[in-house]
Amino acid sequence: MSSPVSLSIVIPVYNEELNLPVLFARLYPVLDQLGRRYEVIFTNDGSHDRSIELLKAQYAARPDVTRVIDFNANYGQHMAIMAAFERVRGDVIVTLDADLQNPPEEIPKLLAQIDAGFDYVGGYRLNRQDSFFRTYASKLINFVREKTTSIEMTDQGCMLRAYRRPIIDAIVRSGAINTFIPALAYSFSSNPGEVGVKHEERHAGVSNYSFYQLIRLNFDLITGFSLAPLQYFTMFAGLTSVGSFALVILLLVRRFVYNLDRETFGVFTLLAIVIFLLSVAMVGMGLIGEYVGRTYQVVRARQRYFVKETFETKE
Repeated sequence: MSSPVSLSIVIPVYNEELNLPVLFARLYPVLDQLGRRYEVIFTNDGSHDRSIELLKAQYAARPDVTRVIDFNANYGQHMAIMAAFERVRGDVIVTLDADLQNPPEEIPKLLAQIDAGFDYVGGYRLNRQDSFFRTYASKLINFVREKTTSIEMTDQGCMLRAYRRPIIDAIVRSGAINTFIPALAYSFSSNPGEVGVKHEERHAGVSNYSFYQLIRLNFDLITGFSLAPLQYFTMFAGLTSVGSFALVILLLVRRFVYNLDRETFGVFTLLAIVIFLLSVAMVGMGLIGEYVGRTYQVVRARQRYFVKETFETKE
């Protein structure tokens, strides 16, 4: 009887046909040298190129350690990872991007930390090879997240992370609709750790994350794990109300006590105040709507993704 799987590597794939051959050539030798029984689970997230054909070929070449999940459409990186999490067999799970910016040769670093007793180990990128804008935008987003949530991560954008199985089981059971997996793992972990990992230039192609998607992902993180935006807005609305009232009093005093601003006082001043207050109210309604929308998604309980086909060898 074969020994149980010790290690699961989870890799989401979206239009990575140029990177996959190099990933296969670098990843499997690293895992073969670990002396652990392992599996590699690829989730094809609705790729439009030849990614699924390459994944099928890799499964045919290494069916003993390779599993492939094929989505019918693009559901996003974190849904692709969640689909694999729901099917992993290993006691330790490592997530890895397919673009080779986080080298697979760094996986042993994370496993050493897991063996040292941590139940969740996040990687943080050393000497980042991203553009100046992307690097400092990431630092800004990390700063905002630290100030609005209780989640402490040096580098939330690094997907090279290792988890013990109980953490993965807790993430799956949570049934979260808007999932930011590193943050969920941190909230469930009792002994989290971090380790610096190398960062390389993308082997081929361009990032599949647009600027809008990065902003959307981090907005999901902040609103999904904290009420701080609502609390900050409430405080801001209160200060605005006080300020607006004080402004009205000031205008009345200038007009009726000191007889000033006769030409400018009137409908235009009041209109400016009303427009400002309405803009504040609209921002608040949008923020509240974001939270209500999340509640609607949970109540609706719609299937988060659809698996078209799987390729795997049954245990």
